[in-house]
Amino acid sequence: MNPTKNPVIIHTLSVGIRKHRHMNQQDTSLIKFQAYSRELTNLKSIESLLSWDQETTMPSGGASTRAGQRETLASLYHERLISSRYRDLVELVANRIDDPWVQADVQETRRLQNKAIKIPPSLIRELAKTTSLAFNAWVEARLSSDFSIFYPWLTQIVHLKRQEAKCLQVGKTLYDALLDEYEPGSTESKLNRVFSRLRPKLTDLLEKLQSSRKQPSDNFLKGNYSIEKQKQFGKKILTAMGFDWNCGRLDHSPHPFCSGLSPRDVRITTRYEKENFGVAIFGMIHEGGHALYEQGLDNNRFGLPANTSISLGIHESQSRLWENVIGRSTHFWKYWYPLLQKTFSKHLDSVSFVHFLRWINRVKAGLIRVEADEVSYGLHVILRFELERELLSEKIEANELEIRWNHLMEDFLGVHPSDASTGILQDVHWASGLFGYFPTYLIGSIYATQLYNQAQRELSGLDKSIENGDLLQIREWLRERIHRQGKVYQADELLQKVTGETLSETQFIDYLKGKYQMLFDDVRLDHA
Repeated sequence: MNPTKNPVIIHTLSVGIRKHRHMNQQDTSLIKFQAYSRELTNLKSIESLLSWDQETTMPSGGASTRAGQRETLASLYHERLISSRYRDLVELVANRIDDPWVQADVQETRRLQNKAIKIPPSLIRELAKTTSLAFNAWVEARLSSDFSIFYPWLTQIVHLKRQEAKCLQVGKTLYDALLDEYEPGSTESKLNRVFSRLRPKLTDLLEKLQSSRKQPSDNFLKGNYSIEKQKQFGKKILTAMGFDWNCGRLDHSPHPFCSGLSPRDVRITTRYEKENFGVAIFGMIHEGGHALYEQGLDNNRFGLPANTSISLGIHESQSRLWENVIGRSTHFWKYWYPLLQKTFSKHLDSVSFVHFLRWINRVKAGLIRVEADEVSYGLHVILRFELERELLSEKIEANELEIRWNHLMEDFLGVHPSDASTGILQDVHWASGLFGYFPTYLIGSIYATQLYNQAQRELSGLDKSIENGDLLQIREWLRERIHRQGKVYQADELLQKVTGETLSETQFIDYLKGKYQMLFDDVRLDHA
């Protein structure tokens, strides 16, 4: 029999040809989708590079030019993100259910497009331009400690962010819409419940710990510490953490930050104080935690939508875990304190290990969030959360913010800013339009304790390894469990997958009690 005339064989061949053609079409569509996605990521990377430059090396006279550059880039990115070509490509690859990464890419792209398509291009351009100019106004206002220089810009930013939130229509409140940018799936009401339970516990801990007679004085370890030695010591810690210097760099800025342009180009900054080496050292460890996340993403998938961090809460969990759970622990400093004593022998030779530990973990309500201890830090974040909710709901306006800030500082922390630079002007976030960002700092602190507790259960002898200066064991665990997962899961899903639990403040409070009870044993924290 001639096989070419057999109807069964003909049908089978025909189906095979159509299937092969369909698969080729799918593969072609996927290649085009990924290429387009990478072009968009390149635009975002360029914008991040311009932002990094503005905060580190750009002369102040370039502010207006930079504003125009960022406005153009933001407009171009928005236009290409919602283009019909890109939306068609998304739908063509959406049925590739065999690959979870492709599905995650599709899901994340749809999420971004659904949000972006609701925002007018004119609003995108105006936000980019205004926040770029507002940054320089914030720097000037902070230097002169004059809120009046900045609040006209803040008024405009708040107005634009309210417009943006109304366009997005995500969740039940305007704040929900902006929070979704940084912590997808979370809501104002959910955070309010968690923070409402946390605040009295943190307040009680703060009051009890401040009463300890073993708290170091403000001037303890105050001295003249070489900035160059601070930098070199911090770089040694970053190297031990696994920071890849071939793919990263360290610079100075007024407000420390991490900028991940790609897994192969991650930049961190810190700031230095001659009188207090802790500001720079812990700033480097904190930003180093962020940097390890960025460097830990799959470089082969760079530019694809799901190959990014899950949320800022998870991102912050990495920096808070490194800075506080590890970086302020007894285990960590058993290895590093002798080296620090050698570096600053004039100041530290006569300082005992336990007194040093109490100093780096001292608890005292203060004005500055980034310098706050682990207990009062949460109150700083909740305060900003409350202010943002009031601004977005129009309960207060920008010109009322300084008075309201000072009132809440007294209510939450019992302190009053002496000037605007230590009060309302201390954070750069609002100048950058980052409303909804602050809560992720406290969410990250909670996540950090849950993740580290799980790491201790899975990694035999983890604390001993850290005592011996081995930080790569925990780095590799985090890389496998968190960094390499990209955005395949949402934050709660990943936490459930890794630890078997969702966000819970219980372990965070237990961690604080256990740590501080050991250091300040003249107070009882059982009922805090």
